[in-house]
Amino acid sequence: MSATTDWSLAPASEIAGAVSAGTVAAREVVAAALERIARLDPAVNSVTDRLVERATARAASLDAARARGDALGPLAGVPFAVKNLFDVAGLPTRAGSRINRERAAATRDAALIERLEAAGAVLVGTLGMGEYAYDFTGENIHDGNTRNPHARGHMSGGSSGGSGAAVAAGLVPIALASDTNGSIRVPAAFCGCFGLKPTYGRLSRAGSFPFVGSLDHLGPMARSSRDLALAYDAMQGPDPEDPALAPHPAEPAAPDLDRGVADLRIAVAGEYFARGGDPEAFAAVAHVARALGAHRSVAIPEAARARAAAYLITAAEGAALHLDRLRSRAGDFDPAVRDRLIAGAMLPAPFVEQAQRFRRWYRDAVLALFREVDVILVPSTPVRAPRAGQTTFVLDGVELPVRPNIGVFTQPISFIGLPVAAVPVWLDGGLPLGVQVIAAPWNEALCLRVARHLEREGAVRAPVATLDETR
Repeated sequence: MSATTDWSLAPASEIAGAVSAGTVAAREVVAAALERIARLDPAVNSVTDRLVERATARAASLDAARARGDALGPLAGVPFAVKNLFDVAGLPTRAGSRINRERAAATRDAALIERLEAAGAVLVGTLGMGEYAYDFTGENIHDGNTRNPHARGHMSGGSSGGSGAAVAAGLVPIALASDTNGSIRVPAAFCGCFGLKPTYGRLSRAGSFPFVGSLDHLGPMARSSRDLALAYDAMQGPDPEDPALAPHPAEPAAPDLDRGVADLRIAVAGEYFARGGDPEAFAAVAHVARALGAHRSVAIPEAARARAAAYLITAAEGAALHLDRLRSRAGDFDPAVRDRLIAGAMLPAPFVEQAQRFRRWYRDAVLALFREVDVILVPSTPVRAPRAGQTTFVLDGVELPVRPNIGVFTQPISFIGLPVAAVPVWLDGGLPLGVQVIAAPWNEALCLRVARHLEREGAVRAPVATLDETR
């Protein structure tokens, strides 16, 4: 590569190849990332902790290992950052809250951080999020709102807004995030980057602050499908410290990433997923379907009821987790989060029990669709990123509150733990939109193959935001 390469903007795959080959030192790549964060993050407000000393020492150790002739990992020298609900040794795990800042510092990194660093990656910072992950907007009254890098007057999405914004702003090529009801897929759509919500139970959650145990997923965000696959592959594997982790073998996605889609049966979901959003949201799905040559259509049964059931379970489990904090420190919560948790605490138990029974039926009904198709396409969000502070929008002629309705298309999917690759679509020079590429459980590789094909065809892309312009 050229001696003038801006390593702070290079893809993870190129960084790792160059560091392993000795074309560039890991310390040079990491220094470029830290400099870009210091210079540009004030415009975005995505980073909550910069780990300068740790990252610099880690990069030096990689350079020393290469000088000794040691083999470096598939992510050698790649800077990454994590949503601040991941444990980072030496820091209290905030989870976007005021209360958690008083926790003792973590003594060990989260499992997925350990795995990325074992593959050669370098942790450079932690990232902002909605309080306790109960958010779709990217707004936080304690740390300040994370701004959309492509239009700073607009939402970044949540609750992983810091992760989406940091990737889209070119601060890091890879970020880790969480997704309970859409918290990877929403920021991926609003900020115009790629995201992967793996199958429930695929990646270890050990060392992360929970929100809803039966719905929480952890996964990567990136500016390319290849980088997404490299990060995902590095994080797979068993972990006895996460009891929800399934005993499923690791299945690397990167080796088959360029196989194409000729052998895949791809369908667009209609009915529920073809209404209740702006026309642009459905145009994005049609755009992706054309690029894939997809002409099939399927109906996902009872998706509206699935979304309602997901709301009940989220509210009830979230409230149970925070009940002691609500009793003793209600005034230290974001009022918007506190009030929804209190409402969840008052839900009648039979409502939640019925939602769980329905969940089992719904999972079986949706899995039956995958006997006929391999991949299903649906919108990620009903709209482009709303303006910061916007409280209502109009969908199908009805004025609705923004916060609870951003996840109208993501909740029915994570409700049953299906794997999803979120791909960014740019249609008309405006803000990006997102499309969910959904497969049956344990088929993340299919989702990523589709994302890669779309990327190669030029149908989806994740450009770095230009931060010297404001819209």
